[in-house]
Amino acid sequence: MDRIYLDNSATSFPKPPGVIEAITAFVRDCGASAGRGAYAEARACETMIATCRARIAELINAESPERIVLAMNCSEGLSIAIRGLLNTAARGTHAIATAMEHNSVLRPLNALKEQIGVDPEFIPCDPASGLVDPDDIRRAIRPETKLIACVHVSNVTGTLQPIADVARIAREHDIPCVVDAAQSAGHVEIDVQALGVDLLAFPGHKGLLGPLGTGVLYVRPDVEERLATMKEGGTGTISEQAVQPQTMPDKYEIGSHNAVGLAGLSESVAWVLNRGAAAIREHDVGLCGAFMELTAGVDGLTVYGPRDIEHRAGVFSVNVDRMAPGALADRLESQYGLLTRPGVHCAPLAHETIGTHPDGTCRLSFGPMTTESDIETAASALREIASR
Repeated sequence: MDRIYLDNSATSFPKPPGVIEAITAFVRDCGASAGRGAYAEARACETMIATCRARIAELINAESPERIVLAMNCSEGLSIAIRGLLNTAARGTHAIATAMEHNSVLRPLNALKEQIGVDPEFIPCDPASGLVDPDDIRRAIRPETKLIACVHVSNVTGTLQPIADVARIAREHDIPCVVDAAQSAGHVEIDVQALGVDLLAFPGHKGLLGPLGTGVLYVRPDVEERLATMKEGGTGTISEQAVQPQTMPDKYEIGSHNAVGLAGLSESVAWVLNRGAAAIREHDVGLCGAFMELTAGVDGLTVYGPRDIEHRAGVFSVNVDRMAPGALADRLESQYGLLTRPGVHCAPLAHETIGTHPDGTCRLSFGPMTTESDIETAASALREIASR
């Protein structure tokens, strides 16, 4: 029985050609740390990281590669953004996010509530679609609001939020806008300058198809003046200085980079650039349309999230009547070779929104390597299980 990978929201698989080779070549032929030597291998590592940074900047249309901060993952990028903006905030400082956020946003905000008295407000979203009304965000703004955070694509329902509208409202009120692009980067076209976002975080191992342990935080020019450091340490630059450099991106990158991972990420981003974000999005839209058509009207099967493809990406939560999400995932794997993820997916408020808390759902998530045949197999399996 073939095994069909449908858990790309957790991490992408398989990786594009060239990624494994780039990782192997770095470990075999280089192995040095950027900025920690003047010899050829250290310079080669520095060049590789600069190339990776430039490719990511090109992908999201950042103003320059220096606006790209390399992190361990999306969660770290979001923590740098949220804590950097709020760690020194006065008690009662207000922060806005949506009810569809991942724990990577919920937990830092709730920790800051306990630690320094930040007041987070999570804006309700439509139970059927998961969409937030930007006007609800506008109405929630207070004089003490210092941050607006919004997920770009929900990791539970695939909901594609109106980020440009949210960012415009934030800009009108001079409030930094933080976007969680964990499920959108590499899946949909992102132009940070056109969107007007201030900070955008995303992982390297999901839509960018790179290795685990890689992530990105984009910082709009001048925002670093409002963004304190979360950590300080060695950078390999300006070593004669006993305080953290204020130059970008060194201000937020400490210690030796995960160069092994970045070698692979650089090649995977090159693959995404070569294929084109528009083509990847078109592929995703086709898969979404096929899945919704093949699962429509099946008795006992619930498919959550928007029915309008314009407002969704290839992330689908499903449930079968009288069957626990974990049992459904087990049956999909054991009987059909389908690899999915059951549970609450680190997004408890999202599941409260769609009425599936605390048990959650079984999630199927697509990627550029997912085929129409994979979708047909998944839909057929769900129909058969629901009919029993």
